[in-house]
Order: sequence, then structure tokens, then C-alpha cells
Amino acid sequence: MRFRKLAAVTALALGGTVLAASPAHAANIAVNPGFEDGLTGWTCSASAGASAVSSPVHGGSKALQATPAGSDTARCQQTVSVKPNSSYSLSAWVRGGYVFLGATGTGTGDVSTWASSPSAYTQLTRTFTTGPSTTTVTVYVNSWYGQGAYQADDVVLDGPPGQGTPTDTTPPTVPANLTAGGATATSLALSWSASTDDSGTVARYEVSRDNGAAVSAGAATSYTATGLTKNTTYGFRVRACDGSGNCSAYSPSVSGRTTGDDTPPPTDLPERVLVGYLHASFANGSGYVRMADVPDEWDVINLSFGEPTSVTSGDIRFRQCPAAECPNVESEAEFIAAIRAKQAAGKKVLISIGGQNGQVQLTTAAARDTFVRSVSAIIDKYGLDGLDIDFEGHSLYLDNGDTNLANPTTPVIVNLIAALKTLKAKYGAKFVLTMAPETFFVQLGYQFYGPGPNGAADRRAASYLPVIHAMRNDLTLLHVQDYNSGPIKGLDDQFHTMGTHDFHVAMTDMLLAGFPIMGNPGNVFPPLRQEQVAIGLPAAPWAGNGFTTVAEVQKAFDCLAKGANCGPYKPRGVYPKLRGLMTWSINWDRYNGFEFSRNHRAYLDGLG
Repeated sequence: MRFRKLAAVTALALGGTVLAASPAHAANIAVNPGFEDGLTGWTCSASAGASAVSSPVHGGSKALQATPAGSDTARCQQTVSVKPNSSYSLSAWVRGGYVFLGATGTGTGDVSTWASSPSAYTQLTRTFTTGPSTTTVTVYVNSWYGQGAYQADDVVLDGPPGQGTPTDTTPPTVPANLTAGGATATSLALSWSASTDDSGTVARYEVSRDNGAAVSAGAATSYTATGLTKNTTYGFRVRACDGSGNCSAYSPSVSGRTTGDDTPPPTDLPERVLVGYLHASFANGSGYVRMADVPDEWDVINLSFGEPTSVTSGDIRFRQCPAAECPNVESEAEFIAAIRAKQAAGKKVLISIGGQNGQVQLTTAAARDTFVRSVSAIIDKYGLDGLDIDFEGHSLYLDNGDTNLANPTTPVIVNLIAALKTLKAKYGAKFVLTMAPETFFVQLGYQFYGPGPNGAADRRAASYLPVIHAMRNDLTLLHVQDYNSGPIKGLDDQFHTMGTHDFHVAMTDMLLAGFPIMGNPGNVFPPLRQEQVAIGLPAAPWAGNGFTTVAEVQKAFDCLAKGANCGPYKPRGVYPKLRGLMTWSINWDRYNGFEFSRNHRAYLDGLG
């Protein structure tokens, strides 16, 4: 819906710029307008996968086909010599979802138009007049983010020819400020400043190791090198290339060193875990469960919820459920004693911060510090084992231009990472840190990341990714909520819908295989360790949208951990160390006759 609204506004805005059509000329001055000679005369963006295809075509035997990928709209363009102060008509036949035709560099304002015609060719037409000193214009076709392949054919630029086709021989400037950071045992995150080019467009950046091995060629100014060896130093260089094939010199080399073994710190958790949220501060229609009455099946018990005194205060408070709402609530002394008993039995009890109503925005350093102090006070008062981050709604977002996974700049992201690192350092190696984001804040990053290059997307999209990435060496468990979710595109480029085993397989596979952010191979979210990942589920049909039956859940786990019982989605690997299952909630599980905990505890124990 967001795109349709944007497109409508764009169409209205463009409608006011139409110029009167000039008399037709006899010749089409575009080069290779029907793509009969392949892509001769055309320059296409690096990730477009552009080619001349024999079907479907509008005229002749060939047509252009290209596919958007991430932030790349699959633009194909050519620069044409024109005369100043002259009228031109530009047209093309296009097919696909949201295909654009336009011209830049006219001297009187850029022009464009678009159509959405997925099943048949339709003609687009624009007119323009060149400025008094304009000698070239660039005409183009492209699609839009998240769309499939498009076709274009029979491009016509009708008007007087110029004095010859210009030749671009000037390379872009050398990329500056190359840095290597965000080290893990198997990856290093690279970033650099954008280059400039006399043609106005840098088509791609090429990253190479110092040993000469090319590792990347994409349009982004960042790249995560994966598959590296622990405790090893690597050197990297980068150069910029334009659409005419001119490449700059390589930047000076920079070095980065991978970390040691990323084995998680000891937390005394079993090989397979069940994680459950306990409604400790409210009842929510499911009834109150006293801490002492939490069944033994649960390994991690998340007290829900610690909430802020205001959205931006960072001051987190926790209180037990009021007796008026929970008549059977235990005293504080009994509550603390029951926590100790659970811990003595090997359970971990955490404070979960956020939830549906607990919006937390650490916009300032003061809020960051208050967050650390107030969360520490809760942990110390109740003797808890750690912290669960369950930020939802508008707590996290990315500012415009914040695109570097390893070096975020948005204050709410930077301050949260700093606060979590401080808490981890304060409590030591056995501090349990878990996170429970929604799919919107994680897996949606395969398509969208923050406001996007045009600033029009939802800036919350995939905003958990830099937090997860920064904390990956300290993160005990990530259990994304595979519920209350819209359809999400998986690594098979198909949309998957909650409530079936295929959804859980596709979503979990993205965490364990890693994925290119916005489809850009130069900006990758690296895979997490298998033992860091659990699948998040509702405990009962009343607990959340997307309830999945016991049988379907166990089919998903079989597929991921054993390579058996897979459906249409085939994961990129087999993950025998997949850690377990999380549910909302312990209370709803009891309300539903303990179906979740008893069935899945027996299943997980049977895996060994």
C-alpha cells in the first residue's frame, strides 16, 4: 500500500510537467532500440541480471529483461547526443510491475512516466525540450524495489540528432575512508565513502583481498566478508567503476583481524531449550501463574514485562501483577524465593523489557545510562540471570542514510547496543541475553532496510539487525516471533505465510544461512550460530495470530535439524544444533492444557 500511494503521488507530480509534443522526425536516434544486438549501446546496473531475451517481445526477435535486486531498481540506460533548444519525444513498450521510462540531463528538468502491466506490453511516452547548452541526454528504463523481472522493447527517441555519440573515458574517484570492523570469528565488515563520477553514476564497487581474490561487486558502500578463518588478519582494497566500464585505482589497503572462537559463554543451559514468557505483571485473560507453579518443562522463564516510565526516559520499572487483577498473586518474598528455587533446579529467570505496550526509545546518552541503572536494579533486586529484549512497535528505527550494518548511526540503535554491552560487561560471562523481535524487524531486511534509498519505506524495517549483529558474540538466544507477521519473502524469493511449518523453516533458515540486506550481495547479515537460534511461536490459538499445530512445528524442526519432513521450502543447510523453541506464553500454555510444553519437551528430549 505504501508503494501504490507513492506511485500515485509521483504520477500526479509528473503530470504537471508534460510539454507540448513536437512534430515527428523521420529517424529514431536511440542506439539498438529493440535490443536486437543484445545490450549494445546500453549500460545496466550491476545487480540487474540484464539480458536480451527472445520471449516475451513486442517487436522483432529480442527484448530487454532485467530484475530489481534489493535497492537496485535494475536500471538500463544510454546517453544520446542531442541538439540544444530542440523538442524530443521518448517512448518505449514495457511489460511488468511498475516499469519506469525517463530522461535525465535535458537541461529543462528530468522527465519520467510509469506503468504497471505485468501480463502485456503497454506503451509509455514522454516529451521534453532540451536546454540552450544541452548536447546529451540519458534515457532509461527501470523497475521498482521488490518487483519481479520486467521487459522493455522498441525504445524510440524521436528528434534531431546531435553531433556524435559522447564517449566516457573518465573513471570515478578512488573510494576513500575504507575501514574494516565488526569482527567475528568468520567475518569482517567493510565500509567506505562514496565515489563520484563525471557521468553522475557509480555503477559498482569492487572489493578485493590483498592476495588478489575479488570478493564483491555491488552498488553499496559496505560489504561483509564472510567465510573467514578465526584469529586471522585479512587485507582489503576497493575501487569504483562507472557504467562505461571505467574503473578507478584501488584504495589503499586496510587490515582487519577476525576474533577467536565464537563459542557462546557458559550459561548452563541444556542442549535443547524451551523458553516461555510468564505474565508476571498482568493476567491478560489467561490467568495468573505463580512462579512456584511454573512447570519443570521450561528452561528459560522471561518475566513479562519491565516497562519504561515514559517512551524516552530509559527508566525501566517492574512490578508484580496487582491483586485486583491477579487474586492469587504471591507476596514479593514468595516470588523471590520461587525464583531461587527455579534457579537451583537449573532454570534461568530473566527480565523481559518491552512487549506490545512498552515502547523504549533510548534517544540520548542520559536515557542509555538510566536504562543500564534501572535494569541493573531489577536484576539485582530479584537475583535474575539476565535480560530479554522484546522491543516492539516504534522502539527501534533507522534514520535516513543509516545503511552500514556494522556501524549504525541512529541514536536509538547506538545507545541500545552500548547499554547492552555495558550490562554484559557488568554481570560477566554467564549473563543470559536473549531477544524476541518480530519478523518485520529482522527477516524483512531481505527486502527493506530502514527508510530505503528513496526515504519512503518504513524506517522501522529490519531495524533489529544492527543490534543483533553488534551483540552476536554475547547473544545467548535469538527467538524471532514467527507470529503476528505478514507474508515475508524467504531466500527462495517466495513469500511465506505464518501458521505452517514452511514459514518457520524459511524464517529460521535466513538466520542460520545469513542473507543479503535488500538483496545486495555487498551488504550481508552473517549467519548466527545454530545454538543461538530458537523458533518463536504462540502457545495456543488465543495467544497470537499464526498459531501452528504441534505436528507442523515438529515437522519444521525435523526439516531444519535433521533434513527430514521438509515441505516446498528447502533450507540452505541442515542445522543439528538448532537450540529449541520459544513461546508466548507459559500462561496461555496452561490455559490450553499444557499442549505446547508437554508435547515439545518430549520431542526435544527425544532429539538428543
